[in-house]
Amino acid sequence: MAFAELPSTAAWRHRGARDGFEVVFLRTDESGRRLEGQTAAVEDGLAWSVRYSIALDADWRTRGTRVEGGSATGQRTLTLEAAGDGSWRVDGEPAPQLDGCLDVDLESSAVTNALPVHRLDLDVGGAADAPAVYVRALDLAVERLEQRYVRLDDAGAERRYRYAAPAFRFEDELTYDGSGLVLDYPGIAVRVA
Repeated sequence: MAFAELPSTAAWRHRGARDGFEVVFLRTDESGRRLEGQTAAVEDGLAWSVRYSIALDADWRTRGTRVEGGSATGQRTLTLEAAGDGSWRVDGEPAPQLDGCLDVDLESSAVTNALPVHRLDLDVGGAADAPAVYVRALDLAVERLEQRYVRLDDAGAERRYRYAAPAFRFEDELTYDGSGLVLDYPGIAVRVA
């Protein structure tokens, strides 16, 4: 079953790991999609904000990402460029440790879990590894994050996935709407618009 068209905007209340709010604006054109958003939150007593712009090709592979972050430790900017074959450049420098990643996953964002779900388009019962370029919220540090998605039976109009990120000892069920945006990310965020 194909995903419905993306809304022009979405928002999440971040709760659990952090307390905050995220808003994203989603645009589609002939070359793919662009996600432009911002999250402001407090985590472990530290306030931070992250603004992002993610360019995706027509197959939902990340082509480029610009992230601007601010906290009490200062302001930072990060640029990620993907060649489309799984190779990456971080602030213009080759990053071979990220080879094989096709998605970006921002710690500060609930929307980035939509990227592999759309790209993989798994049938019910299907499973796939989806390593991602992971960007930390507080300092914009970049690392590789191994992830796995398993498509579960739908719950009415909602799609369900078993998501695992072993590095964080995290595994839980994520629920998505018909357009493929996460509705409930346990311990992280819940969709409010």
